[in-house]
Amino acid sequence: MTNRESDSGAEPVRCRSDLGRRVAQRREQLGLTREEVATRAAASSGFLQYVEESAAEPGIGFMLRLASALDTTVAELVGGTTELPAGFGKAAAHPEFLALSPAECRARLSTHGVGRVAVTVDDAPAVFPVNYTVAGELIAYRTAPEAGPAAAAGHEVALEVDHLDDAFSQGWSVLVVGRAHVVTDSHESRRLEEQAHTAPWVGDGRHEWIAIHPTRITGRRIRVMGAHAPSRATP
Repeated sequence: MTNRESDSGAEPVRCRSDLGRRVAQRREQLGLTREEVATRAAASSGFLQYVEESAAEPGIGFMLRLASALDTTVAELVGGTTELPAGFGKAAAHPEFLALSPAECRARLSTHGVGRVAVTVDDAPAVFPVNYTVAGELIAYRTAPEAGPAAAAGHEVALEVDHLDDAFSQGWSVLVVGRAHVVTDSHESRRLEEQAHTAPWVGDGRHEWIAIHPTRITGRRIRVMGAHAPSRATP
């Protein structure tokens, strides 16, 4: 994300509710300022700031406009899909199946979040969720030396990241393949710490950085025309 005015989301947002946190996070993922989102949602930037930083309870009309402005759904913003398994939505009438370019894959990876790394543990395949970060050409995650994801070091591994929208039966998936290694250089570890957007959800004790040098990045997308308003995050 480029350096823009403080309203762009580059500086921390003081969220006081789950709704505010999700709105601010989605806005930052899209690289939008409050003014830009407010214009799309036919609202004032001051009211959007109130939604992000206070325990607001907006009406359904505003929530529908806000979800469209943020290229998502009301259910996603209010957390109504957090406990639902993905994949229960029916196929749309006219879906498009598209290949993502390397640049589009990297743009989606750079939104940061949770991915799944596939490794071999005790001669058997295993898949582990990890909080990852993108630092230049590297994709890296923190783990404990004895934890399963640490088995990636010294081997070629695969990391998958995806986003699914059951409400509109669309989504995308990006696959990164490359050789992984333990980051031993203190300067590199510090750089990764400074650039990390998230910490491991399991808490402390995950201080070993595993970095993947991608040799292949591919992605696919299922798009339903007219499901969302266009945005910079969904070219």
